[in-house]
Amino acid sequence: MVRKVLAMSAIILIFIVAPIIILKNASGSSIFRPETTWEEHETPEDAGWSSQKLSEAETYFNSLNSTAGIAIYNGKVLFSWGDVASNTSIHSVRKSLLSGMYGPFIENGTIDLDKTLEDLSIVDFPPLTDVEKQATVNHLFTSRSGVYLRAGEESWNMRRQRPDRGTHPAGSFFYYNNWDFNVLGTIFNNETEVDLFENFEKTMAKPLEMEDFSLDYTGYREETSRSIHPSYLFRMSARDLARFGQLYLQEGKWEGDQLIPKDWIKESTTVKAPVSSNPIYDYGYMWWVATEGPLSELGLYSAVGRYGQSIDIIPEMNLVFVHRVDSDRLPFRFFRRGVSQSKRLTLLEMIVDAKGREADDIRDNL
Repeated sequence: MVRKVLAMSAIILIFIVAPIIILKNASGSSIFRPETTWEEHETPEDAGWSSQKLSEAETYFNSLNSTAGIAIYNGKVLFSWGDVASNTSIHSVRKSLLSGMYGPFIENGTIDLDKTLEDLSIVDFPPLTDVEKQATVNHLFTSRSGVYLRAGEESWNMRRQRPDRGTHPAGSFFYYNNWDFNVLGTIFNNETEVDLFENFEKTMAKPLEMEDFSLDYTGYREETSRSIHPSYLFRMSARDLARFGQLYLQEGKWEGDQLIPKDWIKESTTVKAPVSSNPIYDYGYMWWVATEGPLSELGLYSAVGRYGQSIDIIPEMNLVFVHRVDSDRLPFRFFRRGVSQSKRLTLLEMIVDAKGREADDIRDNL
């Protein structure tokens, strides 16, 4: 049975209680609870990495406003920095999680990428025009619907950059559009007749043995003055997001079970829309795909969220790196200092530079 949209009071309660939980868990270094099922490399050298160079990367990490970082190499923890176990807001990384959940329903035909908003009876206020109704699910996935209405969880920049209605037909123009992403949440719930959070718990969190995930840290945020389509919000730990990244690195397979179709993994992490405003990434199906810079040569693709959240996947190195910035901390609430894309990727390049033979050619270009 589809779970009802949470009342605003419940969301507020979660956000008030969560910082207390975070403070209790914080220790300033690696936080692996005794019951963790993650295996760890004995030393970086045993795995072919340089402890000295990783230490230099950690020093840079500590100079930023980062709060957690964890790297998985060959399926084992290479290092963990900061508080990797607290559930904090993942911001727009939520969109890549939803992309993964869509995969099985695309494969079995429950959801058709070519169906239009009109076919799916999608409405909003103000009403969609006849032209806007012709946007497809595919267009929503690539943030090219051409529907330029207000949406929940929009940043000031998103509002400022939103084109005027009717200026671009569907499929012709990329604008990072929360209306598209939130409507995909509505479509998922309507077409599958399951709640997206409960589906994530059943099909992802439990099979992946996530250690910190709880439905108590999920919820819909309704902003009906903007749109009837709520935002779907997750609060998750770095080490649990690393499992989701590892699932993608393993082409959707986990302990012999195909949780996400392999073809969908490939399709969703392939460039679908050029992004002229981003010097490193273009866009897939709610995944960012590196097309410029030395890391693109290693196949980097990323789930990216506001203030510096990321799941960075480097297939050519069999590496997953998760970077977090806790936006619930009191200092952050006052100063709003995140970690920019350029600084996060500089950190990632330093981590790559700590690897030996496999990355020598790439490192020469960093």
